[in-house]
Amino acid sequence: MSSGKTNPTKALYQKLRLLAWEQLWEQEVPRFDRAGQAERTANVALVRAVGVVFSESGDPSQKDAVAQWLRGLLKDPEEKIRRYAMAAIPKIGAGRSEEADLLNLLQKTRLEREKKFLARSLDKIGGTATLDVLGSNPGLLSGSGQKVKASVAREFRPGRVRLDRPLKDAAGIRIHLRSRRGLEEIVRDEVVGCAAARELFRVVGTRPGTVMLEAVAPFSLGDLYALRCFWTAGFVLGSFESPRGEADPDAIAAAVTSPLARRSFESWTDGPARYRLEFVGRGHQRGAVREIAERAFALCPAILNDARSAPWAVDIYSSRGHVSVELRPRLVPDPRFAYRRDDVPAASHPPLAACMARLAGPMRDGILWDPFCGSGLELIERSMLGGVRIALGSDRSAEAVDIARDNFAASGVPASARFACCDFRDFARAEGLAPESISQIITNPPLGRRVPIVNLPGLIRDLFGAADALLAPGGSLVFANPVALRCPFPSLRLMSSRTVDFGGFDCRLEHYSKSAPLSASRRSGPRSPTRSRRPRSRNTK
Repeated sequence: MSSGKTNPTKALYQKLRLLAWEQLWEQEVPRFDRAGQAERTANVALVRAVGVVFSESGDPSQKDAVAQWLRGLLKDPEEKIRRYAMAAIPKIGAGRSEEADLLNLLQKTRLEREKKFLARSLDKIGGTATLDVLGSNPGLLSGSGQKVKASVAREFRPGRVRLDRPLKDAAGIRIHLRSRRGLEEIVRDEVVGCAAARELFRVVGTRPGTVMLEAVAPFSLGDLYALRCFWTAGFVLGSFESPRGEADPDAIAAAVTSPLARRSFESWTDGPARYRLEFVGRGHQRGAVREIAERAFALCPAILNDARSAPWAVDIYSSRGHVSVELRPRLVPDPRFAYRRDDVPAASHPPLAACMARLAGPMRDGILWDPFCGSGLELIERSMLGGVRIALGSDRSAEAVDIARDNFAASGVPASARFACCDFRDFARAEGLAPESISQIITNPPLGRRVPIVNLPGLIRDLFGAADALLAPGGSLVFANPVALRCPFPSLRLMSSRTVDFGGFDCRLEHYSKSAPLSASRRSGPRSPTRSRRPRSRNTK
């Protein structure tokens, strides 16, 4: 329970923290330097304030002077002042000189508390000199030195994920392809429908937002990332039951350093194995991350936890008493969508565009249109599937049209493309399109979330009207429908509708097919045997 007393050092820091950098450096620091030892110790909060305020608003040209002042405080006879200085040094972007001073103090001090704070600072700024000291005296730092090793690896050999190397002895490995909730069927169908994927992976189940695979042959990450509809891929390193859903540090550390993890890091990483530990959906969990990382490092010092720019993530999922530990490549940018040179606000996520493209079905030498093309992702993903002769895009934003044009050109798809800055209701007239000339319409229209739409139902109704007029018989309309509006045009038959998580809110992804006119059906010739049997079957009931 709090005693109700105010910590004077903390209170002084809060006051100094509000001062402008010039006032701190030109008035408070000289006053601090002139004071006696007792007054300096009482006003030690100034040291912390200098580190924090300089990191946010200080003049970079003064860095050397600030660093020199803090380094001088490391020699102060008062341990508290030295401790505050060593905590402030990493905030200013310290270098090798500061590292050398901290190491010198570490080897001289006999105070355990001071060693602890020196270790924290060296964890943040330590480099090869710190590693050399650790090599000759492993017990000198209170911690493991893992952060220092990760920092050195990041600076001199950051490493990257390799897509081309096969993982041997892969049979039986479980892989979780994660997607937006509601798209699992499309993700699964892509795996099943791809001949190359079927030779390497077997679908073993689905659950909301996840398609579960099992490897049946050696594969590379490039083999897996030939699939386009999933968001992320996680390789299951271990799983265990936890009645309270709590993380078991020993079990997670064992999974992170398991034989599968070591083989995966070795096969798929160019450079040191660095990973970021993440508790999915549970916040930072800094204490648990630190504990697990230290235990994993003790088991395998070659695998380094590093929160900064690590090529891998170890994701911890916890649900209904079950914990799953998964290794995920952090591919930024995603190599599958390297064509995306630029983007627009509220544009489709590329895997969603890939799902919509597959949902539309096959096309042969046809014309594709996206009435709200944004950055052009739906046009590109559908064109990559083949059968598109001409891709048409329209958008009211000139910036979006320019971005879509550039992205489409970067994709290298063979279809020709035309883009127009106009309202989709005027597009047919602007492009001179004849009725029933479009093979497929795939679009993600404004959903009214970021920018309010005055009459969103009216907009969707007009989209249905454009599809009714421009789609050829047998053509498809695939779009995200944000309103509870049924299509008012009988020619557009609903083929499927699924509720999809669009990032915090649900929206229906709908697929319509344009039916052929009745007269065209009568001219199509004699009915097939299958059609001729249907009436007799109904009459017998």
